[in-house]
Amino acid sequence: MASNGALKQRKPNGSAEHDGVLDHENKTLTPKESSSGSPQTVATLMICVGGIYASFLTWGILQERITTTVYGTATSPERFHSPVVVNTVQSIFAAALGYIYLLLSRKTPSDLPIYPTRQILLPMLMVSFTSSLASPFGYASLKYVDYITFTLAKSCKLLPVMLLHVTLFGRRYPWYKYLVVLLVTAGVAIFTLHQPSKKPSSKSSASSKDNNSLIGLALLSVNLLFDGLTNSTQDHIYKAFRPYTGQQMMCGLNILSTLMTTTYLMFEPFLSVTEAGAFFGMKPGDGELSRALDFVSRHPGVGWDILGFAACGALGQVFIFYTLSTFGSLLLVTVTVTRKMLTMILSVVWFGHRLSPMQWLGVGLVFGGVGVEAQLSKQEKRQKGKPVEKKKN
Repeated sequence: MASNGALKQRKPNGSAEHDGVLDHENKTLTPKESSSGSPQTVATLMICVGGIYASFLTWGILQERITTTVYGTATSPERFHSPVVVNTVQSIFAAALGYIYLLLSRKTPSDLPIYPTRQILLPMLMVSFTSSLASPFGYASLKYVDYITFTLAKSCKLLPVMLLHVTLFGRRYPWYKYLVVLLVTAGVAIFTLHQPSKKPSSKSSASSKDNNSLIGLALLSVNLLFDGLTNSTQDHIYKAFRPYTGQQMMCGLNILSTLMTTTYLMFEPFLSVTEAGAFFGMKPGDGELSRALDFVSRHPGVGWDILGFAACGALGQVFIFYTLSTFGSLLLVTVTVTRKMLTMILSVVWFGHRLSPMQWLGVGLVFGGVGVEAQLSKQEKRQKGKPVEKKKN
């Protein structure tokens, strides 16, 4: 769920990009045997890569437009603030498209059940819960940081995943992964600390801006923490319930997420007037769903953006899962890293952002670190795949 209320590559949202469903290292899906140089394989690869780029680059533009566009008049500007509604629409699209993908993948009617056992429901519910919580924090952070900072921070997903695996599961990582985390974290810090700013009218305004950046980074940290919980639990599902495929995960998670967020939207107006609602900061009134529908009725353009966002996220997830099952996770990592770079560059061009030289250095550290990690992981897997020669006596 996008990323994510979107499935995170996981989807998007996913997504959503929602980007976390696919962070397991291809444990259950194996690439189909094919001639890598055949015209048919090359054509399939071009379609998959082109589909991922087209889907998620459009998805990223629409996400930024939905969350940052100012509607209304100069005297009464307003923005769309209904992240759970956006999540719900995307999960409905992804569940429907995921089910179609699942049906097309089945060889017999009994193949690939969405929920093969009752035991899988609890961890699946946990993934749906954490991914549904992650997106609102991500959307909220966009009030305080720009979309490029948001994209860079989402590239740091390795940090919370590693932290949770080390603390909860006692897992150890090779040295280069810790180095990558250091590079990526340093890159995001440099980028954030060197935001180009307009000349503040007073010290208080400069202080207010610093506080806003800290609030935005805090919200992004919570978003990444939930992303880490989502990915770690997904890893557990793939290990404990083999063989469980990406198609099943895509469909099953989005069904549960839709039920969860829809239930919240239905009961939110009643919860908002209680003490519990006040504690969690709910606004008394008609609820987020009613506010979203009223906003879309006054500004229909945002409704079309939400539908396009949901459709692109759902379609992108299908391309991701098909690429994973056909060509493997190593190729997918390369595609997703370059896609995030293109998303950031497109945001700079499309929305007129300007980056300072130090910010470009931060960008280089982030994507350089992720690229190094992908290359070293690739070499490590190749070495593991080599047969061990037995010593002759």
